[in-house]
Parts: sequence; structure tokens; C-alpha cells
Amino acid sequence: MDTGTVKEGKTIAIISYFHIIGLIIAFILNQNKHNSFASFHLRQSIGIILLSFIINFISRYSNLSWIDNLLWLGVFALWVIALIGAIQGEEKKIPILGDKFQEWFKNIG
Repeated sequence: MDTGTVKEGKTIAIISYFHIIGLIIAFILNQNKHNSFASFHLRQSIGIILLSFIINFISRYSNLSWIDNLLWLGVFALWVIALIGAIQGEEKKIPILGDKFQEWFKNIG
């Protein structure tokens, strides 16, 4: 990916990781530009947010607080990895699910 594409989409990519509001703003900003770097990070962000919703659902109905805490720690670690990738201008897929997020949400962005 060329540096011009990364520079143009970097701000949108970073904004996308600030939960639902940031994701919506980033999605709207990327509608006109269709920047491939920003689109990559939009898909990663959507996956992380959906994963957090699933874990929130599990946490509400389970009595195993230590497992819930471990799952939340895992989601936080994935979020940090993805955000650092966006800041550094890299298309860094999150471990385990990054490829799936790109595949599942390929029409987004």
C-alpha cells in the first residue's frame, strides 16, 4: 500500500477504534473517499465491537466473573493491537479473528 493512501486514511482508521460513535463517524468520513487503509481498519473495528457485544451478553448470564474478566482483557488486548496498527500506519490484522473480520465484512468500506 502506498504512503499516500495510508496518510489519507490514517485519521479515519484511528477514529474507527473509539467504539460505536467513532466507528459511525469514521464510516461516514470514508463514504466519499473509499480509502482502502481506512476500510481495512473499519472492518477490524466492527469485528472488535461485535466481539465485545458477544462477551457482554455472556457476562450478563454467567456467574464466572474470572472468565468474564479474562475475556474482557482479551478484547482490550485486541483493541490495543489494532489501534497501534492504525497509529503506525500498518494493516495489522488482530490475532485469530482478523482474517475472518476482513472476510465477513468485505463489503464494508
